[in-house]
Amino acid sequence: MRIKPRQREFGFINWGGKRRGAGRKPKGVRAGVSHAKRPQLCARHPALVTLKLREDLPSLRCDQAHEILARAFVASSERESFRVVEYSVQTNHLHLIVEASSERTLSSAMNGLASRIARALNKLWRRSGKVFADRYHARGLETPREVRNALAYVLSNARKHGAWLAPRPDPYSSGPGFDGWKENEVAVSIPRRLPRPRTWLLSRGWQRHGLIDPRASPALERRSTRRVSKAVALAG
Repeated sequence: MRIKPRQREFGFINWGGKRRGAGRKPKGVRAGVSHAKRPQLCARHPALVTLKLREDLPSLRCDQAHEILARAFVASSERESFRVVEYSVQTNHLHLIVEASSERTLSSAMNGLASRIARALNKLWRRSGKVFADRYHARGLETPREVRNALAYVLSNARKHGAWLAPRPDPYSSGPGFDGWKENEVAVSIPRRLPRPRTWLLSRGWQRHGLIDPRASPALERRSTRRVSKAVALAG
């Protein structure tokens, strides 16, 4: 008796849908910034922004590179909707505290700033190609304590990395022109190049929790530590 052939069904196991290990892989040793949609930014909240360089590039903590960065920060702050208020330059990353009218404005301004910096640094280093390892990481600062913690972290970040131990503010930051230090002798030691803050949180609100000790190593405190530390985790 002749048997009629039957078509067999394919068995698909663990195909399709969400699965562990799928998606874009990290660049380099450490994972990059998430490409999920960024949280909305309110105009009255400043933001803590981190930009990390690609590996094997020269240090940013030299006079020539610092001057390029400072000029870029000033030039990018000419518009009404975006301004870099404070910054810190480390060997392979930057920390900025910025004000922006919206998350779209922040994205556009940061992309322009990163491109401006990359072109100038490539010219200085006589190279071509990408300068930053990934897109920027940003975190909105919503309370006076969060803003104060972020200011202390950014302005004294070199102490955290052991790159600056002197009792005065780090010269590769906006610290020498910052007027929120505890001691009068370190206040505004050089003319300020960056624009003044316009949000209440960044201009006056943070001072509810006290001025900042210029000699202290930054330590993000208590509950607000967990929120702000997400923005600085990439830099270590």
